[in-house]
Amino acid sequence: MRQDRQGAPRAPWLVPLVLSVALFMENMDSTVIAISLPAIAADIGTTPVALKLAFTAYFLALAIFIPVSAWLGDRLGPTGVFRMAILVFMLGSLGCAFATSLEGFVLARFLGGMGGAMMTPLARLMLYRVTPRAGLMRATATMTIPAVVAPLMGPLVGGALTTFLGWHWIFLVNLPVGLAGILAVGALIRDVPRAPAHRLDLRGFLLLAVAFSGLMSGLSLVSLPILPLWASLALTLAGLAGGWAYLRHARAHPAPLLDPGICRDPVFRGAITATMVFLIGAGAAPFLLPLMLQLGFGLTAFEAGLITFAGGIGAISAKLVSTQVFASHGFRNPLILAASLSALGLAAKGLLTPQTPHLLIAALLIGGGVLRSLFFTGQQVLAISELAPETVGAALALTTVLRPIATALGVALAGGLLEIGGRSEGLTLDAFHTAFFALALVSACAILPLMRLAASSGHEISGQAIPVRAAP
Repeated sequence: MRQDRQGAPRAPWLVPLVLSVALFMENMDSTVIAISLPAIAADIGTTPVALKLAFTAYFLALAIFIPVSAWLGDRLGPTGVFRMAILVFMLGSLGCAFATSLEGFVLARFLGGMGGAMMTPLARLMLYRVTPRAGLMRATATMTIPAVVAPLMGPLVGGALTTFLGWHWIFLVNLPVGLAGILAVGALIRDVPRAPAHRLDLRGFLLLAVAFSGLMSGLSLVSLPILPLWASLALTLAGLAGGWAYLRHARAHPAPLLDPGICRDPVFRGAITATMVFLIGAGAAPFLLPLMLQLGFGLTAFEAGLITFAGGIGAISAKLVSTQVFASHGFRNPLILAASLSALGLAAKGLLTPQTPHLLIAALLIGGGVLRSLFFTGQQVLAISELAPETVGAALALTTVLRPIATALGVALAGGLLEIGGRSEGLTLDAFHTAFFALALVSACAILPLMRLAASSGHEISGQAIPVRAAP
């Protein structure tokens, strides 16, 4: 397929569909693995709780390599780096499928995370650069459809493959999809315009790598018998030291990789703090619930998938009403309500038993999916709503990195609570209930930074009408 001189393809309607391969694979991958954890653990000789390290490894790779994805694209060419990212993701999937130990599986997940860290940012970047502005909204909506559908399909597909074919197939299915994406990108999207590549902040990159890897690995390992306690604490302290060193470096650097100075804006600071806290609680639920349904309730992976996919229905449903909600009520109050009700929903999961009707569980998940989707949609816009245009890019880079970190910390917390609760009598249903109650408490704390914001925060973007007081 030929392209014009500006790099725009002659069949522009195909571009978002081709680029959506990356979003589809990454979102599908993150949902199918949670359903398959008990089967994977039994096959490679470990425990389902120990496999939280696989989540940590994937999110760690995202946090480390997302900040340099755009730089690599401009330095080496977006199309070539994008295709290489898909290949790396495929190699990670292949490594997972044939892993025979916890260490091998975790390393393969880290490799897959390296590819995932490049795929999604570069897909968005390429779409923006080859699509005329008049068609950008429609192209973006088209590209994100598979990303919305994938989490809905993930539990069903993962449960079915694990139950009827074997867990290896949840990773092997990525290979033909990824190969099709590589070939289609090479044929349809070739000469994507580049921006001038500035000099990479290599010192900042290394300090961030130390900070993220030390903090996330140390907190994930502290409750597991893989390393001595002192070693896990040393890793955590090394991560904190790396973070402190990066903050000092970023203050003096003219163009830091991630700019913490953005947090001086009170609305951005409140929104991102609330999101981090909320994700530490709610972000661990996709890891915890499938384990409880299988290990606590005795369901198969397929049965657990049939139940948990209901959350995806709720998430899609929220997209239909979010614009109207924020236009009518602004951002702050709906976000506070969504966070509060989500926390209650997490606590309610701590009351579920094998005797609870499955339809009631599905209804609870649909409601939770609506609330979480509403919260995430609102906070993404609120965070940048009052920033100067020239700082939005730096803000988006920071939020994109902080989200997987918060999710990984939530998984580490949930896994640690399960590990501690299961030491005396084994992994019982009570341990899952305790973990859900703890996550609910953490998630509820997200309302605190939101309550400090004005009710009118972000009203120019939300469309909220602010009443004008009559002059005395």
